[in-house]
Amino acid sequence: MHTEAIDWADEGAVSLLDQTLLPGETVFLKIDTIEQMVEAIQALRVRGAPLIGVAAAMGLAAAAHRAFRNGELRGPQSPRDWLSHASATLADARPTAVNLRWAVERAVRAAVGAMGDASESAAAETMITALKDEAQRIWDEDAAMCRAIGEAGAERIPAKAKVLTHCNTGMLATGGIGTAFGVIRVAHEQGKGIEVLACEARPLRQGTRLTAWELQRAEIPSRVIVDSAAATAMAQGRVDLVIVGADRIAANGDVANKIGTYGLALLAKAHDLPFYVAAPRSTIDRSVASGKEIPIEERPASEIETAAGISAYNPAFDVTPAELITGIVTDAGVLEPPYEHAIRGILK
Repeated sequence: MHTEAIDWADEGAVSLLDQTLLPGETVFLKIDTIEQMVEAIQALRVRGAPLIGVAAAMGLAAAAHRAFRNGELRGPQSPRDWLSHASATLADARPTAVNLRWAVERAVRAAVGAMGDASESAAAETMITALKDEAQRIWDEDAAMCRAIGEAGAERIPAKAKVLTHCNTGMLATGGIGTAFGVIRVAHEQGKGIEVLACEARPLRQGTRLTAWELQRAEIPSRVIVDSAAATAMAQGRVDLVIVGADRIAANGDVANKIGTYGLALLAKAHDLPFYVAAPRSTIDRSVASGKEIPIEERPASEIETAAGISAYNPAFDVTPAELITGIVTDAGVLEPPYEHAIRGILK
């Protein structure tokens, strides 16, 4: 099952659900330039590490289509020069989520390999076809990985479990049914009778706006809580386990995810609750030894509602140390600590 948050549009463009308007409005944007896709990524019109990767690959193909097939190329650029500049611009759109650069680089490799030594006129057409085909493969693979993650993780969800999740990890964040949300969805489909507590996820309320919207559509029994209520919910026995997604996983198993995840992991440890992370293998970055090396994006202070003239510290992500994580649910199964060895095993 593929996500409904993105699709191909007419004339090679990308149709993208504007998540900043949910749940109030359902608006799809037509995107066919690099600048439009960069803006959509940076403004969080598209978000979630896996879906950002899918969107970037599709956006690169759409922009190539517009530039070369529609004859709207700006200046005398060869297909190879255009691809080099366009891909670098896209890859730098957001720093923390590794799937973005991974997907762009994969699409570029496919296009460069397909073009070979072809002339410029032949190379342009070959590049467009290769980019679109590779983007579709990335999307298809992510949808399949989401289902695999969901099925692997659902085995760890007991019947009647009360599950706490953070931020949004469903179809609005991935190419399929979701990562952590995919686990929840499959457990629900299996008739386990689970209940979900969804954290608000400040400052953009991706839990109460997006996860709540997805939970309602999937008819999964759920409630939302403000982030600061998580400790009380755990102390009152309202939580049996925590499962979250990831934007980047380091080689040692440290995880960068939506701000507030680290605090939830500490709370879960204090209350002796399992804490799981769910993500596809494409979210693992073995070039980063530990979470200390992961760049943490800081969002504009304007996203936090405060008094005029008051500055704000607004990191978008935090890093949860591997020792606080019970298991990492991937499309290759559930990884157990020590994660460095487990990660090496699935990425051979």
